[in-house]
Amino acid sequence: MRHDELFLWYLADPAVPRCVGQLRLVDAGKGVSLQYDAGWLARGFALSEDLPLVDIEHLPRWKGLAVGAVDDARPDRWGERVIQYLDKPARLSIMEYLFYAGDDRFGALGVSTSAEAYLPRSQSPVPRLEQAQQLSEVVHKVSDKQPVTDIERRMLSSGGSFGGAKPKALIDIAGEQWVIKFFNNEPIDVPLIEHASMTLAKLAGIEAAETRVVPLAGENALAVRRYDRDGARRIHCISAGTALRAQAVSGQEPELGYPGLAQLLRRAGVADDDLNLRDMHELFRRMVFNILIDNTDDHEKNHALRVMAPTRQGRYRLAPAYDVLPTNSGQGHQEFIVGTALRESTLANAMSQCELFGHTPAQAAAEVMRVIRVVDGWRQHFAACGVTQADLDSLAERIDAEPLLSQRRTFNPADHATPTRSPRRRSPFTR
Repeated sequence: MRHDELFLWYLADPAVPRCVGQLRLVDAGKGVSLQYDAGWLARGFALSEDLPLVDIEHLPRWKGLAVGAVDDARPDRWGERVIQYLDKPARLSIMEYLFYAGDDRFGALGVSTSAEAYLPRSQSPVPRLEQAQQLSEVVHKVSDKQPVTDIERRMLSSGGSFGGAKPKALIDIAGEQWVIKFFNNEPIDVPLIEHASMTLAKLAGIEAAETRVVPLAGENALAVRRYDRDGARRIHCISAGTALRAQAVSGQEPELGYPGLAQLLRRAGVADDDLNLRDMHELFRRMVFNILIDNTDDHEKNHALRVMAPTRQGRYRLAPAYDVLPTNSGQGHQEFIVGTALRESTLANAMSQCELFGHTPAQAAAEVMRVIRVVDGWRQHFAACGVTQADLDSLAERIDAEPLLSQRRTFNPADHATPTRSPRRRSPFTR
């Protein structure tokens, strides 16, 4: 069965789903459009800034994507792989991926075959923590293209199409949904190292998603508590890529980076100057932390915004950090733009546009020193988390190699001191 038209629903309260509008396959099957329902136009909100509440068919501005926030409701590479292997759609299109992703996708949007009732693709209950070993074995079967039983198929269909590139699924821990990420034949214990990195980030003043290590037979998995859920309620979220593309000039490539995201938070964050500045300052810390631990996989989908108490405009808060860990590659450049030297992985580049994060140079330098002090203790922290000596030595070849270590050793806050000024009671970013 092919799906040329489907219907988008809003599920903040799953007990009271609301129809948002109609989805259509466009651009020779390479994109998906959205036209708001009359009821949503009257009482809804813009899902993203490029989807204003007007009665038109909103077409995707970028090739190969669904329009605006709808694109965040579809799975990424691992989810597509699961769908291809288990569901075998008659046609591989964005619309099929949107449909087969099921009911437990990222954020608060859902996809239905009906405009009158929310009728998503049926799924089995989310596996429980005690089924983690069995779930891991099913995931490895799919990775190796081995046949799976009907029971295994049902187990993986519950959140097996969740976003991201590496094997993962959903799992129930004490009645809450967590994303569980599995070992993927990497040369180091990536799940344990990600847990160590996320907890280290918290020591640097970064709000990171809650994580826990799940020991399995011969390997570890990592469970990450969903930040887009609050009990039974679902929180509308969009990726940084979606948010930044929404404000880009039509026909021009969006500038995907930390400074642009900081300015978006300044302009479209919640109507609380202290919270806005707090998010901008934390984004600066995340950028510096990623540079210093060699996390160069900080692309547009590894940052997200939560839409808080949506209104007809919507207001954003920075979502907790996730997918934070060393890539152990020593590339020397980030995926996200850092500063005037674009993606160059240097503290000088991070400092180059610090004012866009609401910092004076002296304030930004103090934040850099705060992160340096935490990263200087990375080896002891990772060891306390159970990372092996061999993996510590492997990571040290990048984190403590000259390009990064020398930056930690030579950074001098005095070089960024500013003349003393009389205290100001109001932030320069106050509306």
